[in-house]
Amino acid sequence: MKQPKIIVAGIGPGSEADITGAVLNALREADVVVGYKYYFQFVKPFLQEGAQCVDTGMKKERERAEQAFNLAEEGKTVVVISSGDAGIYGMTPLIYEMKKERNSDVEVVSIPGISAFQKAASLLGAPIGHDLCLISLSDLMTPWDKIERRIIAAAEADFVTAIYNPKSVGRYWQLYRLQELFLQHGRSGETPVGYVRQAGREDQEVKVTTLSAFDLEDVDMFTVIIIGNSQSYNWQNNMITPRGYYREVISEGQKVGQNIMIESFRTIEKELRNKDIPLGRKWSLLHAIHTTADFDMENILMVDDQAVETLYKGVECGRIKHIITDVTMVVSGIRKGALQRLGIEAKCYLDDPRVKQMAEEKGITRTQAGIRLAVEDYPVDAIFAFGNAPTALMELCDLIRKGKAHPAGIIAAPVGFVHVRESKHMVKPFKDIPKLIVEGRKGGSNLAATLINSILCFNDAEALWPGRDL
Repeated sequence: MKQPKIIVAGIGPGSEADITGAVLNALREADVVVGYKYYFQFVKPFLQEGAQCVDTGMKKERERAEQAFNLAEEGKTVVVISSGDAGIYGMTPLIYEMKKERNSDVEVVSIPGISAFQKAASLLGAPIGHDLCLISLSDLMTPWDKIERRIIAAAEADFVTAIYNPKSVGRYWQLYRLQELFLQHGRSGETPVGYVRQAGREDQEVKVTTLSAFDLEDVDMFTVIIIGNSQSYNWQNNMITPRGYYREVISEGQKVGQNIMIESFRTIEKELRNKDIPLGRKWSLLHAIHTTADFDMENILMVDDQAVETLYKGVECGRIKHIITDVTMVVSGIRKGALQRLGIEAKCYLDDPRVKQMAEEKGITRTQAGIRLAVEDYPVDAIFAFGNAPTALMELCDLIRKGKAHPAGIIAAPVGFVHVRESKHMVKPFKDIPKLIVEGRKGGSNLAATLINSILCFNDAEALWPGRDL
C-alpha cells in the first residue's frame, strides 16, 4: 500500500495558463480531487482516467479537510484544491491543523499557486513593488474590530494593501469603512487604487482609479483591490509602485528632494489637529510647518478666505508679475524654478544705491526706504512679502492708507520683539487685499518665502504633491 498523501494545491485565479507545472503534475497523480465544485471545471482536463472529484459544498472547509483525510487514510492520493494560492485564505492551514488534531500519519505536501492578488497586480501594471500586506474584509472568521485595527495599521505604515472579500450580498458597508479609515490615517485621496474583477477569467475587468474617486459600488465578491502606498502613481492607465523610497528619479521631473518633501507633507497632514480646513489655508499651513517644524503655526497662521487661491489665479493669468520682499533672504528662499515657470520676478530693493541715501536723508530704516522705492515702481499688482523688518511692513501700510499703493497680496511674517505684533495688526484692516499673516512675534525670511512658494505651486495642493520646482 502506497504512503497516504494529501497534496494541497493552489490552482491559480481561474485561467488554465495560470496553473503552475507542479500543480498540473499533482493533478495527474491524484486519485481524488477534493474541493468546491465550481473549481472542478478548471482541473478536470488534467486528471487521470477514473479520478474522482468530491465536492463538500461552499463554506464547508472543515468537512472538506476531514473528507480529504478519510480518503487519504484509505491509501489514496488526494489533491485538495483552492483557487489562487492554497496557503492564502485557502485550505493549506486547515489541512495542517487537522493533521495535528488527528495526529495523522498522512503526508501533507503544499504546492503554491498564483494568487489572485498577484494576477490582479500583473494586470494592473506594477502595483506591488514594495512592502505590502493582504487584508480580508470577511468577518466570518475574524472579528470586525480586529480587521479595523489591521486596516488602520496598514494605512499608517504605508503598506501597499491588497483587499480580499471586499463585498458580498450581506457585507456591503465594510469597504466604505476601509476607504474612510485610509483617508483618516494618512493616505491622500490621490493614492492610486486598482481593482480587478474575475482575474484571469473570461469576464475579467481591470480598472485604475484613486482612493477618493473609487466607485465602491463597482465591486463584488469576485473583485481584488490593490491600494498603493505614498510612492505609487498612475501612468498610462497602469498602477506603479517603485521598488524603493526616495529614488533619484521617480518619474519624469520628480527627484529625491521632492519625494522626501511629499512624505513630510503626508506626515504633517496626519498630525494636524484640524484637517477640515479650506485647501488654500491647509496648503500654506503645510508649507509653514514643513519649514519651521512648528505645529504652533496651526494657531498663529492667519490666511484670508481664498487668499492663496486668488493670488495663484493672479499669477497664473499673468496679472501678477512681481514679488517684492523686505530683505534679500526672502528672495533667496523663493523657488527659482517656480519663478521661471510662471514668468515672475522676485526682487528686494536693499541693494539699490538709492536706498542708503534715502534712509539717511529721511531718517528711516533701509528696509523702509526699499519699500518706498518699490511702491514707486509697482504701486499695484505686486505681492509684498515681509520676513524680517516690521518697519518695512508698517511703511507699506502707511503707503496703502495714503492711496499710494494697492498690493495684489501681502505676506506678513516679520520676526522679532519690537513693533512686530503691531505691524501685523496694522495690515489686518485692509480687507480687500488677500493676506497671509503669522501672528505674534514669530516669523522669518524662510517662513515668508515658503508662504510665497505655497502660492506659486497651489495647483499641486489638491493632490498633496509638493516640491515640483525643487
